[in-house]
Amino acid sequence: MLVLSDIGSILKISSEKLKDSGSGSPRLDAEILLCHTLEKTRSYLVTWPERLLTRIQFEHFSEMLTRRLNGEPIAYIIGEWEFWSLSLKVSESTLIPRPDTERLVEVALRRTYKQNGSILDLGTGTGAIALSLASEMCRRRVIGVDVELQAQVLAVENARRLNILNVNFFVGSWFQPIDDNEKFSLIVSNPPYMKENDSHLLQGDVRFEPMSALVAKEEGLADIKYIAVHSRFYLENFGWLMLEHAHDQGQAVRKILVSLGYQKVLTEKDYAGNDRVTIGQLHTLKTKTKQSK
Repeated sequence: MLVLSDIGSILKISSEKLKDSGSGSPRLDAEILLCHTLEKTRSYLVTWPERLLTRIQFEHFSEMLTRRLNGEPIAYIIGEWEFWSLSLKVSESTLIPRPDTERLVEVALRRTYKQNGSILDLGTGTGAIALSLASEMCRRRVIGVDVELQAQVLAVENARRLNILNVNFFVGSWFQPIDDNEKFSLIVSNPPYMKENDSHLLQGDVRFEPMSALVAKEEGLADIKYIAVHSRFYLENFGWLMLEHAHDQGQAVRKILVSLGYQKVLTEKDYAGNDRVTIGQLHTLKTKTKQSK
């Protein structure tokens, strides 16, 4: 049983409880929850392990700890998460930004940093990708689109809190809010790509995340195909399409892009050495029609 005590003792006991519950990072989980409770940094916990919590602080920490012991993601419990050194508000209406997705940002910056055209982020969620790119390329216009109004509201709030002014967020399904005559030098997306019967949907943090942002038909490739098809009508000539996908989908996504006429198609690996981001460049302008959406 957790009892009102000092920082060091509470960290020790809560870490043991989290370890027993199956957490992969019990000490870190406990530290994040306690830092959020105290509104202090992790260095404070190390410096002042003998400091006592007030009863209100203890009750707040205990409530959050119980939620984590029940498997709820840390990000949803504290309502924020860091991505690309940006502190983002998160909610149950969006995916939790993950380190693997930072590879998409890295690839985009490396390939397109010197370009001047607009950037489109499809399925923007918290706005993590759009805001990261906008913060690094402040002279370029960035647009984020999400089908969920709650996600769009959250992304707008994140942009306001971070004072990132060169980004706008819209509600709609994929390209629906985009004007027919709009052109982009870069289109990025971390779309749903998990298979409907994927066992990982029943494990860990994923259990709490919105299924609509995780799962796609056609063995997880339906939304990737849709984006790849219709991006051709919205990319500038020599514009890039960059897609995050599952570790075992690199070959399939490359095949899709090549079949649609994209050039310089290749797959970049994530930090664990797995296929994660596939990119392609458009070399032929397409004629856009209303029906293309």
